[in-house]
Amino acid sequence: MAPEIGTRTLVHGLLREDGTVDGAELYAVAEALGMTDQQVRLCVKRLVADGRFTQEGRGRRSRLHAAPDAAGSLAPDVEYVRHAYRQDRGLAPWDGNWHLFAFAVPETERRARDAFRDTLLHLGAAPLQGGLYVCANAIGPIVEAHADGLGVRPVLTRFTTRDLRVGEEDDPVRLAARLWPLREVAARHSALAALAQARLDRLTGPDRPTGTERLVCAVELAAAFTDAMRPDPLLPPELLPRPWPGTRARALFARCWEALAEQGDAEGPGSLRLFRLYDRTGAAGGGTARPGPGPSATRRHPED
Repeated sequence: MAPEIGTRTLVHGLLREDGTVDGAELYAVAEALGMTDQQVRLCVKRLVADGRFTQEGRGRRSRLHAAPDAAGSLAPDVEYVRHAYRQDRGLAPWDGNWHLFAFAVPETERRARDAFRDTLLHLGAAPLQGGLYVCANAIGPIVEAHADGLGVRPVLTRFTTRDLRVGEEDDPVRLAARLWPLREVAARHSALAALAQARLDRLTGPDRPTGTERLVCAVELAAAFTDAMRPDPLLPPELLPRPWPGTRARALFARCWEALAEQGDAEGPGSLRLFRLYDRTGAAGGGTARPGPGPSATRRHPED
């Protein structure tokens, strides 16, 4: 089942490498996804009003130009995705260390406290008790960078241990199942795998999709990939149930991306910004990814 895709997500998904969105493609793909022209027009109007895009022309003859700081809403961070595929290939084994972070921010700085807590959760850490979080990946330098930005570095304590016990439990695999919502994450990956398999069958079957259909496929896959990856703490394989559906889902996703690349052209999915991002991760083709951008304030970057 394809994920529900909003109009704003669609616009960002069709953003090309040159920072533009073609109006004809936008309305054609929107129609294929069951959206009305009115929905698209209202979305474009809001994006322009927010300063995210400027518009040249109207309707299907228009072209949107992204503002310099406009960011796509579909694609997870390059380094985060790279790390996931490195784990899938056995290139990022767990060293047995747990990384813990403790902080005590006063109520007078509640906004900073909440933002820092959300940062830890977004980086894949799990709460142990009030003000104490644990992660299986070495995210310490990234956490400290965020702490500096929020002004909470003086009240942050971080340490590493190989001896973690919660209650009477000290088995790493059982601890991971207790601390992270692995069933929910696995279900999202299973949904991605089902969609990717269906789209792969279509892309490699005798009845090849049209250009618009390929664009729809690319946006659907990217949205489903993000839906699966965003809540994933990217625990080391040693801590996950076997078989882990994330490995199969990402492999199928990569095969779909390869098929889209083979069938693409200058005006097809290959020119989309999100397509280039996934290509840079090394997911497509299973190659070695080129280095991605530096740490972001909104994405996870497990260290290699």
